[in-house]
Amino acid sequence: MNLVTVKIDKPESINFILGQTHFIKSVEDIHEVLVAAVPGIKFGLGFCEASGPCLVRWSGTDAGLEELARRNAMALGAGHSFIVFLGDGYFPINVLNSIKMVPEVCRIFCATANPTEVVLAETEQGRGILGVVDGFQPKGIENDEGIQWRRGLLRKIGYKF
Repeated sequence: MNLVTVKIDKPESINFILGQTHFIKSVEDIHEVLVAAVPGIKFGLGFCEASGPCLVRWSGTDAGLEELARRNAMALGAGHSFIVFLGDGYFPINVLNSIKMVPEVCRIFCATANPTEVVLAETEQGRGILGVVDGFQPKGIENDEGIQWRRGLLRKIGYKF
């Protein structure tokens, strides 16, 4: 077995969700929950099929994000993994619970816009996701000023009142 890391290749501002599922039906089911959760949402979805022809299956509502999803799914190459790239102005918080409720979805590894590396185990059989490195290591501990900034930000963007 070898450990491999793959960097997610994306524009800095783009959020994505990386997860694992267990069935090809997930491509259509994830697509359906995304468009139902946020009408007009822009996204691209890539899914690594783990048996049969072992293709990267895909869907979406935006050609550029669909290509981004296909390219990253192919680079990851981990069976039954999926990656969803959300368009500018769309955020995981608005769709994450809907994706988690898809019966085939087994796990969410991350939902972020941060630079991300995916840690994979590679065997003779294939690849599996062990985890992710999401963003950077902490540089210190939040102080009172940081608490006030965080609370203000959440209220400014409408997530807290």
